Amino acid sequence: MSKKVFLGGTANHSQWRETLKPMLTIDFFDPVVPVWNEEARIREIQERETCDYCLYVITPKMTGFYAVAEVVDDSNKRPDKTVYCVLSTDDDKEFEPHQIKSLLAVGKLVKRNGGHWLQNLNEVAEFLNTGIEPKVDS
Repeated sequence: MSKKVFLGGTANHSQWRETLKPMLTIDFFDPVVPVWNEEARIREIQERETCDYCLYVITPKMTGFYAVAEVVDDSNKRPDKTVYCVLSTDDDKEFEPHQIKSLLAVGKLVKRNGGHWLQNLNEVAEFLNTGIEPKVDS
């Protein structure tokens, strides 16, 4: 049976999903839809609950903070299926140093809770495709 990943995190016209999708050999659910309505909201909740992995990629195009709350919540409730990644740049936008510091602290929290904290989309694709977390140099 094929694995499936929920592609959560920054929306707001960020292109990380379009970069990642061709790299994946597993199925995925993209919650970004042209029209957000009650049906889309219900489907997102159902997919987040049933997918094998919940990925949260945070980029500087983030305007809300709910995805950060979701990744922390999932790392507590479903650590084995929680994957977190921060991209420090997105098109012409960059995080400020204090924002990076906070997002790295979230990564440490996710990791302490038993979730997966990956550093870039290549690592994310490798992990999702193989189930093996990349080795980190100390």
